[in-house]
Amino acid sequence: MQLDFFPSRTLTVYLAKMFLLRIVAVLMMLVLVLMMLDLLSSSGDILAVPGNGQGELLTYAGLRIPQLVQRFLPYSVLLATLITLVTLNQNSEVIAMKAAGLSAHQVLAPLLLTALVLSGLSFVFNERVVTRATATLSAWDAADFGPIPLDSGVRANVYVTDGSNVLTARQVTGQGTDVALTGVTFYRRSDQGTLAEQIEAPRARFAGPGWTLLDATRFDVGSASTTQTDVVTVAPSIEPSQFDLANIEPDAVPFWQLGTSIDAYREAGRRTSEMQAKWWHKLSGPLAAFLMPLLGAIAAFGLARSGQLFVRAIIGMALGFAYFVVDNAALALGSFGGYPPFLAAWSPFILFFLIGETVLVRTEE
Repeated sequence: MQLDFFPSRTLTVYLAKMFLLRIVAVLMMLVLVLMMLDLLSSSGDILAVPGNGQGELLTYAGLRIPQLVQRFLPYSVLLATLITLVTLNQNSEVIAMKAAGLSAHQVLAPLLLTALVLSGLSFVFNERVVTRATATLSAWDAADFGPIPLDSGVRANVYVTDGSNVLTARQVTGQGTDVALTGVTFYRRSDQGTLAEQIEAPRARFAGPGWTLLDATRFDVGSASTTQTDVVTVAPSIEPSQFDLANIEPDAVPFWQLGTSIDAYREAGRRTSEMQAKWWHKLSGPLAAFLMPLLGAIAAFGLARSGQLFVRAIIGMALGFAYFVVDNAALALGSFGGYPPFLAAWSPFILFFLIGETVLVRTEE
């Protein structure tokens, strides 16, 4: 195998431009279709809020599109790889390149280089744009698509423990003793560990000690009775500082800040496996785009007239989608502690890189 992966500048630019145009086209198609489907399911909840209209729908789309781009860029690269390589094969351009002395790796090199550049851009886009959009959208969703909270310290869907009891809040704002909870539910367990009482309240404030729930509704599990209580104080052992570390959404925190949060969790004696796995995956995830041309490379080779081109394209697509399945499964296992975080984030990439290289070398090199 020749070591000069870019023997022709003209050929490199030609293949890279062709590949990039197809990636953009496929990504735009996927994002537009999925955004329309998303709006069909979410527009009712958004417009149900008094005062919301077309502007809020556009705001929702503006926050959701970066998430769709992040998620479906690797799929777009995979589909663009198959389209590009099948087209080159059908037009006998691959045969011409191999007849000129190019190896399979040299044919793929421009595509891999383009995908690697896209992986770097994807990482920057994810950490600078997607994290902010995710944080804002989570806070807006927690407010039932009401006015978007302006406080950048808003946390959504937070829970902390008071011994065996659990205090949850749909939204947390403020810092220190000025922290405010909305959409509060307190679950009180019995000595046997079963649920004994559930208390719900629209808001709560720090009572020092404990938390005062206002306009609360109490449900007693034993008697199956419901009572209304103007004021009730619960969870005396929970301090306001616990809410600062109560719920950190890794997808809404940039890479460099998430590392600091992991250190703070570790010092507090909290479990960090999920955040560590997501931290490593912020590096390995964007590299999925780099992997797709290698997994789809099988569609580039073999004679188009042999009738096997369609089968090769299906195999390339199957390899690409198998990677996403294994990647999601490994990340889930890493979050629950089944895998070490580093292994959960990087093992799918390394495994399928080796599979792709093995298939390419054994069949074409």
